[in-house]
Amino acid sequence: MFHALGVEAEVKSNWLGTMTKVIKRTKLAATLMGVIAFAGTGVAAAQQVDVAKLQNEEQKVLKAGEQSQKKIDSLFEQSQDLLIEYRSVVAEYENLKVYNDHVQRLVNDQNATLESLQKQIDGIERTKQGVVPLMYEMIDSLEQFVKLDIPIHREKRMARVERLRDIMDSSSVSTSEQFRQIIEAYQTEMDYGSGLISYQGNLEIDGEQIAVDYFHMGRVAFLAQSLDLKNAWIYNNETDEWTALEDEFIRPLTQAIRMSRKQLAYDLVKLPVFAAESAE
Repeated sequence: MFHALGVEAEVKSNWLGTMTKVIKRTKLAATLMGVIAFAGTGVAAAQQVDVAKLQNEEQKVLKAGEQSQKKIDSLFEQSQDLLIEYRSVVAEYENLKVYNDHVQRLVNDQNATLESLQKQIDGIERTKQGVVPLMYEMIDSLEQFVKLDIPIHREKRMARVERLRDIMDSSSVSTSEQFRQIIEAYQTEMDYGSGLISYQGNLEIDGEQIAVDYFHMGRVAFLAQSLDLKNAWIYNNETDEWTALEDEFIRPLTQAIRMSRKQLAYDLVKLPVFAAESAE
């Protein structure tokens, strides 16, 4: 029994020793695991710190790249705008050059025209010295002609001559306009000598003013007829007097006056004419 107890005690002692060793080993292992775990935690934390730094640096690089790209895009757009503006300026320059060349040709032509006109003006000034005396002579001749002619609108024609003298004394009327009006007056005098013409007026007979229709065939004959169609007269150019017509000419004269006013178709009528006396 004592032997058994001794064996049991020995077994227990061995078991306890073994368990103590196991426990020590377990503690050692736990300690090693804790150290390893602590070390792993430190490594993981260090790795996380490095990754964060890398990500931060990467974000900085990306942001810097975006800013650089924006600058590049902005510079590209500015370069495109400058290119478009440059092309526009070049096109405008070419257009202005073409226009300026055109204007220069116009100016050259105008200068040539002005030079030609100046030469003409200088020639006109020299011509005036001969034209002005001629115009005065033409007016004098026109006045003399009206006085000697049959008295068709005599007052009106003499008033026209006076107007011509007035414009000759007016500095506001150019020499060319003066000459034009003189020629126009001559043309009017020529018109009196053609066609059948009639107009109304007053005729003085024996101191009495009678309303009449004047009628003339050019300058061949100048007649007058009272508005009541009862009396008629013919102008005697030699005596500068009006002579009464026979009754046989009153009706033909009435017809002639109506023909001159387009109130009757043209036809042959019998009217008196003063013929020049033949020389003996």
